[in-house]
Amino acid sequence: MIKVLLVDDHTVVRTGFRLLLETVNDVRVVAEADSGEAACLRFDELSPDTVVLDLSMPGMGGLETIKRLRARDKDVRILALSAHDDAMHARRALRQGALGFLSKRTAPETLLEAVRMVAAGQRYIDPKLAQEIALAEVGGASSLIEALSEREFEVFLRLANGAAVPKIASELNLSASTVGTHLYNIKQKLHAGNQAELTLIALRAGLIER
Repeated sequence: MIKVLLVDDHTVVRTGFRLLLETVNDVRVVAEADSGEAACLRFDELSPDTVVLDLSMPGMGGLETIKRLRARDKDVRILALSAHDDAMHARRALRQGALGFLSKRTAPETLLEAVRMVAAGQRYIDPKLAQEIALAEVGGASSLIEALSEREFEVFLRLANGAAVPKIASELNLSASTVGTHLYNIKQKLHAGNQAELTLIALRAGLIER
């Protein structure tokens, strides 16, 4: 029996994943969490076999959650989920220690396959994304965006989508001044003069849709 901890800040999404995973006999959802902070507490209490978590959450966020869970148990098996299906999100999740990465747009049966593979200690990633990641690694070229820290990357995506600093601060549980500092550093690293240029950079990188 594969014991799963589901982590997503949307109740409807967690319910849908739970119903899907529990259609099979070898998977059981033992707990749910609506944030990274809650996920760490539930993980300590239950020691699940596999953690299925969304990368985009308020608070510490999915990438930081992966890092903290790995600090608790270096053998933890994590499947990262994202509404984004680009190689950059996948690469960052895998770099933090996730065993798998899956777009939320994939077919339901793919989630079951991914959970089983990750629970068995095997890496799972969409074949197309795997190819993109491999090509990027072989080429040895790292974009300016790769120089962003994990928190800066989260702030960058929200800025690129048009969010204002107060809204980002509220979503990530940060002070406006901290977000402002991140904004300054992001613009310096990406050589951007304003928020519109950040949006253009994200569009060109395939991180957001027009």
